[in-house]
Amino acid sequence: MSSQPAADVPVDRLSKTAPERTSGSSGPREEKANHRWWVLAVIAIAQLMVVLDATVVNIALPSAQKALDFSDGNRQWIVTAYSLAFGSLLLLGGRLSDLVGRKIVFLIGVVGFAAASALAGAAQNFEVLVTGRALQGLFAAMLAPAALSLLNTTFTDAKERAKAFGIYGAIAGAGGGIGLLLGGVLTEHLSWRWTLYVNLFFAVVAFIGGMALLRKGAPAERPKLDLPGTILVTTGLFSVVYGFSNAETHHWGSPLTWGFLIIGAVLVAAFSWWQTRTAHPLLPLRVLLDRNRGASFTVLALSGAGMFGVFLFLTYYLQLSLHYNPVKTGLGFLPMIGALMVAAQLVTNTLLPRLGPRPIVPVGMFLAAVGMAWLTTLDLSSSYAGNVLPPLLVIGFGLGLVMPAAMSVATERIGEADAGVASAAVNTMQQVGASIGTALLNTLAASAATSYMTHHTGKAAAAQAQLHSYATAYWWSAGLLTLGSVLALFMYRGGRPVPGDQPAGAAAVHM
Repeated sequence: MSSQPAADVPVDRLSKTAPERTSGSSGPREEKANHRWWVLAVIAIAQLMVVLDATVVNIALPSAQKALDFSDGNRQWIVTAYSLAFGSLLLLGGRLSDLVGRKIVFLIGVVGFAAASALAGAAQNFEVLVTGRALQGLFAAMLAPAALSLLNTTFTDAKERAKAFGIYGAIAGAGGGIGLLLGGVLTEHLSWRWTLYVNLFFAVVAFIGGMALLRKGAPAERPKLDLPGTILVTTGLFSVVYGFSNAETHHWGSPLTWGFLIIGAVLVAAFSWWQTRTAHPLLPLRVLLDRNRGASFTVLALSGAGMFGVFLFLTYYLQLSLHYNPVKTGLGFLPMIGALMVAAQLVTNTLLPRLGPRPIVPVGMFLAAVGMAWLTTLDLSSSYAGNVLPPLLVIGFGLGLVMPAAMSVATERIGEADAGVASAAVNTMQQVGASIGTALLNTLAASAATSYMTHHTGKAAAAQAQLHSYATAYWWSAGLLTLGSVLALFMYRGGRPVPGDQPAGAAAVHM
């Protein structure tokens, strides 16, 4: 390891205004620290833009469908087009940030995402809207891993890293709820198109901040891009996400579902084999084989799948069963976001440095599972304060323990040469987990509602069938989160994290 303090290395590279390195002087530490937090602000804004788009459009879908006159069967593709492009291209986007440079990939991602948002917002037909959403996913696949790898290489001091990942993890966990609120406000008071146009404001701030604060740079060595690996993993992840997406409309017995799932599994297996053979792997196995890192990837996938239950089905419940308007529905999620942020700061600033991830993440997953199970008690006469709020607070606090801790552990002790692809793997696990959750929970909920209606009739039965379908989804979400809790307990190593324990020579790799 270099004798240079680890915290001084990334900022000297990233901060445009940091003084050039000269013998005997590295510039005032306080000035560098200030620039690190400004870099965090830029990264946070860009990440919020990406996370918001997973849910901000959901509340606007009915209005968009009415305006553009597309069918219920096509409606899912407004969401799926984004997740297909995002999930399948993340590893490529992460590797590009390692090979080309994180600043340039970050800025291209911001500009491209803004342009795609403008295209989708101005769409006059279904085809243009879907194209815009797919392009959003493509540029998000460049932006998200570049942002997380910038965070990872900027904050290497243990205490600062804890605070930074606490903020980042809170944004990643709360962004979906914020998206529901923002989508409701924009749809009700402006237009569904503004759920897409709003990204332009985020993008302008992120681009200006990125240009001013991120230092130009390129890798000292430019290994060849693993083209066969890129093709295998991109088509494999596309097939997996597409197969699960088809389960919503074609059911599990359709060749369009299980056929794509099998093809995807084979291609991902072939990709794993190829990574052990090629000289320049797209995803080096050293990134995956660390025990704590593997545990974090597993936890992030299962929490992504389980979290979907609260955002989607509780939204349906509040609007269709309790007759909340979009704005009131979004406001209903704010206490959960507050609990998540409180827990995120607590775990990264206090608990994680003292205890390590093993006692924290399993407890967080279990609390989230308890909150999900609690939601199954909701009925048509439930009140928000007495019945909805308590489980939301439990879920928010639980996820706040999980998200920043798992993200921090998943990217710690990574050399700069692999920071982008490791960050991409974090986002990939979340996205694939969320896609699986979407298909699995939607299918199970729809089947539960159909089954209920075969044994009951009447208007009251239809309302009860909806409640039964929501409860089914909550139980499965609770099951996924419980599974994550058990796996985290056995997979994580015990003990505190070792601060600054980076691979030898990691600090010598230039961005």
